[in-house]
Amino acid sequence: MSTETLTLRQQLIDTARRMAPCGLNRGTAGNLSARASENGTAGFLITPTGMAYDTLTPDDIVFMRLDGSFEGPRKPSSEWRFHRDIYAERLEAGAILHAHSPFATTLACLRRDVPAFHYMIARFGGDSLRCAAYATFGTQALSDAALAALAGRSGCLLGNHGMLVLGKNLPQALALGVELEELCEQYWRACQLGAPVILDATEMAVVIDKFSTYGQQEAPR
Repeated sequence: MSTETLTLRQQLIDTARRMAPCGLNRGTAGNLSARASENGTAGFLITPTGMAYDTLTPDDIVFMRLDGSFEGPRKPSSEWRFHRDIYAERLEAGAILHAHSPFATTLACLRRDVPAFHYMIARFGGDSLRCAAYATFGTQALSDAALAALAGRSGCLLGNHGMLVLGKNLPQALALGVELEELCEQYWRACQLGAPVILDATEMAVVIDKFSTYGQQEAPR
């Protein structure tokens, strides 16, 4: 195992262990992956199915090829299909996080999209967070539903299930997961007081454009 591969495996474990303190996960629910190549073969590293994150070692992380085959002593997460399909379709995706966080899952169980009640919804690429249609976990039907909900977005809810986000790397995927859960909590709380005021399409287009240059930029040369 190369030093680069070992480092990415450990980074994946470290990020997975941060999911619970960040309020995204409990127990062995959820999964995490990172795009990777091993021995010249393109694919991704993913957490194994049914193992507590605090017990993981780099050898427990599973390398999967885009054809669905895998290597190593462990079986991959049961949700490997939507990871595989997102990496195949979304070339900008470098890491994917799936969690059963409390507020995102609550809204997902209502099959409810999250509208533009707050401008930060634009952080995910559009004027709403879509909720994917329900399908049994681990199935191709769920992957297809997730891809549809993610079209033009970097995050979505999964009906009666949880959340799903993609980022350019593991730190960004974790940050987006935390942001999505926070927005779901804010929306849930606002709904307890009444119907939130929704920002219109014109304003959200302005915000989406501003987000295209938001954050630290590379210094001019």
